[in-house]
Amino acid sequence: MHAGRPELPQSSDPLILTVAPNGARRQPADHPALPLSPETLADTARRCLDAGAAMLHLHLRDAQGRHSLDVEGYREALRVVRSAVGEAMVLQVTSEAAQRYRPAQQIAMLRTLRPEALSVALRELDQPEIGDAGLAAFFHALAARRAMTQVILYDLTDLQRWQALRRAGTVPEAPWFLLFVLGRHSATHVSDPRELLPFVQAHDGPEAWATCAFGPAEHACVATAAALGGHVRVGFENNLHLRDGTVAPDNAALVRQVTELAGALGRKLASAAQIRERFGA
Repeated sequence: MHAGRPELPQSSDPLILTVAPNGARRQPADHPALPLSPETLADTARRCLDAGAAMLHLHLRDAQGRHSLDVEGYREALRVVRSAVGEAMVLQVTSEAAQRYRPAQQIAMLRTLRPEALSVALRELDQPEIGDAGLAAFFHALAARRAMTQVILYDLTDLQRWQALRRAGTVPEAPWFLLFVLGRHSATHVSDPRELLPFVQAHDGPEAWATCAFGPAEHACVATAAALGGHVRVGFENNLHLRDGTVAPDNAALVRQVTELAGALGRKLASAAQIRERFGA
């Protein structure tokens, strides 16, 4: 990849299709098929696996339906979901703050839980209370234990900060996985596929990347990413609508759209085994 000029996608590169079925904010009033309990998450995971997804981006909720980073709650949810899908899905744990947690709490949860795969928002952890030394300790520990880590970047400032940390050695060499977020959580925002292009043009490192998007244009955004050689994340966390604008019956319907897209682009879908091999998990 050359700065400012995206390479043509390789059809031989399997498309990593991740489903984010619930997120930190939505409630059953937003959609009756929103999975919040371990049991409904397990059922959703099975359906999305059958539809083509090989990775699940998992948010935990407490008894009041609020976003939670409770370690024991995560362990139980992971156990129930794993019993439904076996090793056929990579289960990625979120560390999102969602305005409830501070960076030290997020890091402590991940250190205790030690999940196979995890996601971290760089801007949430890159705070004065952590500092570069704390970031270095955190990322070096993840690299040492070969945890599959997805780094969430919300804009070009985040990407440039990530690149600076990599150049400085604060973040070591490892098969990191970047997520370019198009837009933001808002009742009125609809992401635009053109928002992806500055990310792709500025990305000059070896990391694999994916994108996610908000609102009914989600499918157009991930189609652009897949066509440019990236990977994709879809699901009720960010969008409830099919590509024709109608409300999706469930998360699996959003996954099936991407499976069809991958076929049209000549990209096979990555299996969980291929994802683990690629990222060393």
